[in-house]
Amino acid sequence: MPALCRDCLSELQDNRRCPNCGSPRVVSHPELFDLTIAHMDCDAFYASVEKRDNPELADKPVIIGGGKRGVVSTACYIARIRGVRSAMPMFQALRLCPDAVVLRPRMDAYAEVSRKIRAMMEELTPAVEPLSLDEAFMDLSGTRRLHGAPPAVMLARLVRRMKDELGVTGSIGLSHNKFLAKVASDLDKPRGFSVIGRAETADFLKDKPVSLIWGVGPSAQAALDRAGIRTISDLLRWDRSALHERFGSMGDRLWHLARGQDRRAVSANAPVKSISNETTFAEDIADPDILDGHLWRMSEKVADRAKAKRLAGRVVTLKLKRADHALLTRRVALRDATQIADRIYRTARALFAQVADRAPFRLLGVGLSELYPEAQADISGDLLDPDAARRARAERTADEIRRKFGPNAIIKGRALR
Repeated sequence: MPALCRDCLSELQDNRRCPNCGSPRVVSHPELFDLTIAHMDCDAFYASVEKRDNPELADKPVIIGGGKRGVVSTACYIARIRGVRSAMPMFQALRLCPDAVVLRPRMDAYAEVSRKIRAMMEELTPAVEPLSLDEAFMDLSGTRRLHGAPPAVMLARLVRRMKDELGVTGSIGLSHNKFLAKVASDLDKPRGFSVIGRAETADFLKDKPVSLIWGVGPSAQAALDRAGIRTISDLLRWDRSALHERFGSMGDRLWHLARGQDRRAVSANAPVKSISNETTFAEDIADPDILDGHLWRMSEKVADRAKAKRLAGRVVTLKLKRADHALLTRRVALRDATQIADRIYRTARALFAQVADRAPFRLLGVGLSELYPEAQADISGDLLDPDAARRARAERTADEIRRKFGPNAIIKGRALR
């Protein structure tokens, strides 16, 4: 069976340990050197950058997020072992992990590392489709002809370069389409390399929960559960027309993905009309502090994705769903486009103030539209907020100083409270 040492990049034949360097980090699969669609996902990206920039944090649980009234943006794996998860209220995270080091996110620092990772990926293939700062799809068809090595080898080389040159790690999913590549990248984290081949697709999927399917969140999962659909095997028992009749276009999508079929191409130049992020809460939330924390997290995610795509947006949209499922949408056009998390958040928070008295809410989302290249972002001042340009400049300057002299070189006063 074809195998690959992920440390010395030796192509092997079904070895559990590399005979050349002795490493146990060997991946083997019948289709290992034939598959071309990959998904690379950095491991606890924000926390990894913070640990890289401050080695004193290496063995400590690190949480990236707001203050005690905020929510968790991400957490390192030490904190995750204690039960900390993204979107968890900070007070709950600190109850689970009271010795955690809590840091405010440094989006510009993360964006800079992301750009370097993106350049490394583009050296392998022009077909790179970023999803956010820390993950992307790649189509490596023709890699063997171009680089003299199969895609699996080049992917192992990529994550080794990321570790050696940038100090961050990533996990690879390799398969025959985007859906399965993304599923594979979550199977073995951190520093994983997982493969789902064509021949095993049906057997791999059949017993998995429907939540495995990308895009099936709590609301969709509840709707499927009401129809008696809990596993992919349950989906396979439905006719395509019946699924479409019950769930609309989502039903047609589910019919294909349950069979491991995904014809979407990896596209580096797909036109993007909007960038958004939303979350459905497990329970309706009325607490304004918790909602404010989620509002920041959503704004941060949107800024993350905008920077990954090198875009900025002029229209900020707030989306809320009440406990009675009534949908509320508010939007405002800015003087110029932005990709700054702070500016997106402040705008969305002002929109939220218009409807805050209609809580509790079961869903919250933030979006950017009317998109422009990032070179056109945050150019002019805001007459209604004369300090906005100063804050943006200060944010970028502070991030640059921290990159050079460490994360504690500049600390905001509110971080000391």
